[in-house]
Amino acid sequence: MGQDIESITYTREQRQRFRQKVHLCLDVFERMLAYSQFDFERPMTGMEIELNLTGSDFRPKMDNALVLERIADPEYQTELARYNIEFNVKPRELGGDSMLSLEGDLRASLNRAHETSAEVGSKIVMVGILPTVTLDDFAGDWMSANARYHALNDAMLGARGEDVHLDIEGPTGEHLERYFDSLAPEAACTSMQLHLQVAPLSFADHWNAAQALAGAQLALAANSPFFLGKRLWAESRIPVFSQAVDTRSPELKNQGVRPRVWFGERWITSIFDLFEENVRYFPALLPETTDEDPSAVLDAGGVPALAEMRLHNGTVYRWNRPIYDIGGGRPHVRVENRVLPAGPTIVDTLANAAFYYGALRMLAQEDRPVWSRMSFAAAEDNFLAGARDGLEAKLYWPGRGDLPATELILRHLLPLANEGLRDWGVSTEARDRYLSVIEGRCLTGVNGATWQTATVAALEERGIPREEALRQMVATYSEHMHANTPVHTWPMP
Repeated sequence: MGQDIESITYTREQRQRFRQKVHLCLDVFERMLAYSQFDFERPMTGMEIELNLTGSDFRPKMDNALVLERIADPEYQTELARYNIEFNVKPRELGGDSMLSLEGDLRASLNRAHETSAEVGSKIVMVGILPTVTLDDFAGDWMSANARYHALNDAMLGARGEDVHLDIEGPTGEHLERYFDSLAPEAACTSMQLHLQVAPLSFADHWNAAQALAGAQLALAANSPFFLGKRLWAESRIPVFSQAVDTRSPELKNQGVRPRVWFGERWITSIFDLFEENVRYFPALLPETTDEDPSAVLDAGGVPALAEMRLHNGTVYRWNRPIYDIGGGRPHVRVENRVLPAGPTIVDTLANAAFYYGALRMLAQEDRPVWSRMSFAAAEDNFLAGARDGLEAKLYWPGRGDLPATELILRHLLPLANEGLRDWGVSTEARDRYLSVIEGRCLTGVNGATWQTATVAALEERGIPREEALRQMVATYSEHMHANTPVHTWPMP
């Protein structure tokens, strides 16, 4: 959820001062893009994974503060809801056997965290939306004790002026329509974020490529088919998050005001385009300023933090977000890919990452890039189709027309990903391990979403009610998750 803040409420003067400061930061950032030395010689990748905490009954357990105290590892942090925690993976290079060693490190770390959590009666489940979440989990003291979360909740509801409205229909006709008086539905959405450090001049190519790839990512990795007991989209996290964080009233939607959860509306030519859109279109939610004069810092040969620009950027929820950061005293920029759900396993997670990084590299360096042959609206349609239909989605691709997602991936994007990983210097063993998982999902038609829905359907056919079927499914899911076998190999009950 971003950097910490100190206040929960803000004055009119603070909001005006923040706007002025963000504009100043933007001007300084533009100067930096033209003249500063950004760090990109050794491109680094990073990962964040959001996790759910459950009790022995596999229902949400509101004890992240106690669990984090027991884990006592700075790589694990709090998240919005008290049944969420986040695991931050240290940046590393992608080449060689790095992904294989990362798998071992992640597995060992998650095992330690799970064992420690068990000491206080909690289990860790890695999934896009915990299927056993109920309305009772959105009542009372559900939010983590962090000023930023409370400020965001108040600011978003205040900007909207009324309760949050969710209206989502699944492929079988199951329909969720309900109002909520908090951001609690957003807290149910647990994702994996992939970071890639790039040169400022090549940022636009990588962001455009990531946007074009998003539909295929979702089709492959969908893992959130249930929310509040309803069978909704294959990746229900997309509409739930989009609607839960929408600060617009119906009237503002009708006027064409842009949503804060945003796919975007155009291909870009510079990272500056995205930060400029943030300033132009979105009012501040957390107008907290610092004492830094970024212009003076830059003039003195320093690296400005641009804290206000970064804070504001953190409240505009693009599915591929631009990041400005500082590491080792040098500025750098990253593409933060926010498309994917968490889970189902560590090996599935790294397979998703390998597919993304490999395909992205090739798409970003094509002589005639895909975004020059594809409308932005078509990319957004793919994004929604992948989220709604998962592996059964039909996607558009230039030169190939509309075709099943599995066919597009197997015949075109998977070979691209393999070539891209080879260019990254990824070992043959790592490429084969992770891309074979992607191939297996496409050939079997099984990912997290299809396994969950098929398992619940089988349990219901035996006369087990939906709520209990979901609980039993999560129990079985948890066993397979900790065994670290790819989801397309999991048996059906």
